[in-house]
Amino acid sequence: MSTNARKLKVGIVGGGFMGQVHGRAALVSGATVAGAVGSSPSRAEAAAEATGAERGFATIDELLASDIDVVHVCTPNNTHRDVTLKALEAGKHVVCEKPLATSVQDASGLQAAASEAGLVGSVPFVYRYHPMVRELRTRIAAGDAGVITSLHGSYLQDWLAGADDQNWRVDDATGGPSRTFADIGSHWCDLTEFVTGDRIAAISAQLRTVRAQRGGVEVHTEDLATAQFRTEAGVVGTIVVSQVAAGRKNRLYLEVSGTESSFGFDQEDPDRLWVGRRQASQLLTRDPETLSPPAARVNRLPAGHTQGYQDAFDSFVADSYAAVLGDHPDGLPDFAAGARSARVVDAVLRSAASDSAWITVDNS
Repeated sequence: MSTNARKLKVGIVGGGFMGQVHGRAALVSGATVAGAVGSSPSRAEAAAEATGAERGFATIDELLASDIDVVHVCTPNNTHRDVTLKALEAGKHVVCEKPLATSVQDASGLQAAASEAGLVGSVPFVYRYHPMVRELRTRIAAGDAGVITSLHGSYLQDWLAGADDQNWRVDDATGGPSRTFADIGSHWCDLTEFVTGDRIAAISAQLRTVRAQRGGVEVHTEDLATAQFRTEAGVVGTIVVSQVAAGRKNRLYLEVSGTESSFGFDQEDPDRLWVGRRQASQLLTRDPETLSPPAARVNRLPAGHTQGYQDAFDSFVADSYAAVLGDHPDGLPDFAAGARSARVVDAVLRSAASDSAWITVDNS
């Protein structure tokens, strides 16, 4: 990825784990992290230190009044709408953590607001930026799979498996009405639609809350979800997502089955792509000498030097900044992708609330 033609100045709202990830990506992408805002005025300097910012700001309004081009929103889900809207109204481009908003109406509203203002808005569906994902997408577009027959996979974590494990995402007032599916199922669905070019048309889902109480507080969000779906092209699929699967740290797995070839991608082994055929199967290893041009564009390291999550995030942020500077990078997940994700999550929730009834996804 090339550095910016001019050095962008960015501000980061939120100094937690994701704020740190955004901050590193901003610096790697050649921007100046001019300022950061913490969870309270007293946390301003801590947020600046965590994100690599030049200074901390006591409030969002002070940050927006400063000389910055882009705002990174890395706050709890229930604040995304208000912070993002305020940034757009101030004329700032926005990189907003997912979910873009906790309702379809709010996410669609932010998409419209960015479009009307002529500003770039992007959402970090960063798994799009693994080179072997781009390789998979290129091969499917070329017809290597033949007729795609099914899509299946999972996204499994264990960080909330314990009875006393707690996080702000568990609280539906802060995290929104969906936790596990909105947090990680959204990544799987975005990735699947991205690599196939085929959108989920209808879905039947069920949710389960394994830990009904955490720390003596009643839990209203799901620990796991399963769903079956069909796409606009008629392909059938299944997905399992869980944040209570012991031993699984961050395993997003997608398999695309076809009549000529099948493909499997595992986010915990991102430098390899499984290609299955009747005669023989093989593992393709990331190598810039043999990658297709779309995959090579997001390649950052020589063969044998494993690329991972932060590398994918760096590429996403670099593309976001390129868009701010007038480029149109292929595959950048914008606010339309964020609003699309909100519609899929909403269909999952409505299906689960209706005893797994089939719900048509709004594909407008």
